[in-house]
Amino acid sequence: MKKQIHTAYIIVMILIIIAVTFYLSYTGYTYYKTPLEERFYHPQHTWFKPSGAYGHGLGIIGTFLILFGVTIYIARKRYNFLSKIIRLKYLLEFHIFLCTLGPIMVLFHTAFKFGGIVSIAFWSMVAVVLSGVIGRFIYIQIPRTLEGRELTLNEVKGLKTDLATAINEEVVVDAEMRQVILNISNSERPSTKDLRKLKKELIKKKFPKEDRNYILKLLKDDISLSGKIKRLLLMQRLFKYWHVAHLPFALIMLIIVIIHVAVTLAFGYKWIF
Repeated sequence: MKKQIHTAYIIVMILIIIAVTFYLSYTGYTYYKTPLEERFYHPQHTWFKPSGAYGHGLGIIGTFLILFGVTIYIARKRYNFLSKIIRLKYLLEFHIFLCTLGPIMVLFHTAFKFGGIVSIAFWSMVAVVLSGVIGRFIYIQIPRTLEGRELTLNEVKGLKTDLATAINEEVVVDAEMRQVILNISNSERPSTKDLRKLKKELIKKKFPKEDRNYILKLLKDDISLSGKIKRLLLMQRLFKYWHVAHLPFALIMLIIVIIHVAVTLAFGYKWIF
């Protein structure tokens, strides 16, 4: 049930992003497709231009979504804000949602006109979004607790049991069969083909179905944990490299946005206020 709710939660956010993008594209299509030098003569130029009520509003709302998404995620991750209400992985997905929807709105705020320092902010924003998607993929590969806390290597290793001992507690296995099982467990890349061969061998030796299923389940669990240990080491390294790309671009974008807002206010552009 929880998995279905989680899936629905993600689908709703994706649909919102698609719907907003479609609406913004459809609403201003005639303006955005007009060449830059001719937009001044477009009947809705004062509405869709970056300093217009509509264009300016998109920039403000988009920037707010980005800042809110970043702030609430950092507050939860570093200071355990709302830790009793929402799990970190759900808030990460909400962070990605806001920091995808926000840049889309900022993109339409620019009316697809890039130049000077704004272009640096835009491409930094693109880099942040793309690296965020990659970071999300890396994040879900790291074994975690139900609350979203990353498991340490020792914690993951602690989940492994001695396979031979575990099997002998419930099933009588001869030395030859025990070695076959351990060889599969210790192999670099155990495959489903290996498990099928083992199953056939167990059937051949007339192991009861219940014992066969028990042995195969233990072996699958052992292989799964071994994979998590390898994945944890790899993903922890990748996560360190990921921060090298994500954080600097995010800081560059933030600094330029602050400068952009300051200059805008200095020139008297205060939206509808």
